[in-house]
Amino acid sequence: MLVAFPMAYAIVMPALYLPLIIMLLALVFRGVAFEFRFVSKPRHRWLDWSFALGSTIATFCQGLVLGGFLQGINVSGGQFAGGSFEWLAPFPILCGFGLIAGYALLGSSWLMMKTEGEVAQKAQYHADAALIVTLCFIAAVSLWTPLAFERIAERWFRAERLAYLWAVPFLTATAGFIAWVGISKSSGVQAFLSAMVLFFLCFLRLAISTFPYLVPPSVTIWQAAAVPQSQIFSLIGALLFLPLILAYTAFVYWTFRGKVAGGEGCH
Repeated sequence: MLVAFPMAYAIVMPALYLPLIIMLLALVFRGVAFEFRFVSKPRHRWLDWSFALGSTIATFCQGLVLGGFLQGINVSGGQFAGGSFEWLAPFPILCGFGLIAGYALLGSSWLMMKTEGEVAQKAQYHADAALIVTLCFIAAVSLWTPLAFERIAERWFRAERLAYLWAVPFLTATAGFIAWVGISKSSGVQAFLSAMVLFFLCFLRLAISTFPYLVPPSVTIWQAAAVPQSQIFSLIGALLFLPLILAYTAFVYWTFRGKVAGGEGCH
């Protein structure tokens, strides 16, 4: 991002600087809590809460950044021309809470898939509630964006585009139903995969709503792109490291395959 789209970085960072910094601090706070939890036993309860708090704040800030980006950034002369707190608006706050619910769905469905017994039962209970809340937030954002932003309404509701864009909300509803069935049947794999599909479809809706703007509503991908030499440098880096990352991820998933039985792991 820094190499391929330097103009976008120079605009987005000043616009969303505060939530990004808070997010990074929360991630550090979470990491420290996780690192010291084991050595602080039996007085580790406050570190459990610290880990949860750091995770929640980081997630909420990610939602603020996403909502602030989607509602648009004030640009003048190729530079950010807005205020420091434009991201602190109702729509980004809605996205922040929605992302918390979505991550709760991913986490609880993952626990359903990887654990058994009491932990899996609690995860199933939380996954059921998180799915309902997540779908409510998806519906709220889907209605809010075309009503509040004319450019998004024009993208989704033009007659010639309805013929194929209707498939996205239909697939979203279908994925939500499949996730609900998986949770009801205690199928963690089905619930988790369906939750990931929900996230993918939400990001697809974001791409459809904003393309070709990299910084809505004024800076396109081509305007923000770096010179061809920088693009080639980024491509070479991606071609070298992306296979390594995918291979390592596959290795980790294979190593930790199966469910965690009761009594295993650290407590």
